[in-house]
Amino acid sequence: MQITTLDPRPRSYGQGAVVTDATRLVFVSGQVPEDETGHVPEDFDSQCRLAWRNVLSVLEAADMTVRNLVKVTVFLSDRRYREANARIRHEVLGDHSPALTIIITGIYDEAWLLEIEAVAAA
Repeated sequence: MQITTLDPRPRSYGQGAVVTDATRLVFVSGQVPEDETGHVPEDFDSQCRLAWRNVLSVLEAADMTVRNLVKVTVFLSDRRYREANARIRHEVLGDHSPALTIIITGIYDEAWLLEIEAVAAA
């Protein structure tokens, strides 16, 4: 399988992703900033890292890694979190650049400051 990023940007996203020769797709449901005990951190950075950890756990269960991501959608509760979100996303993705959408919206639980869903291919 090969993922080709179309017009990659320096902050860990591309304008599109072309996937060839994939045999499996994984659709990751919206991952929220709750740990296995239901604890939600108070600050955005901790919530963002936890939501990404949850995404990576789903990928790992599918025998995939961050390198398999082809599309990520991040739902932010407030646009004031966009820079922190970009910084942490770059920490997690490194030089990998999946297609990306960020939506500023109300989130299901008011304690959650973001939610992340994704599509991966292998």
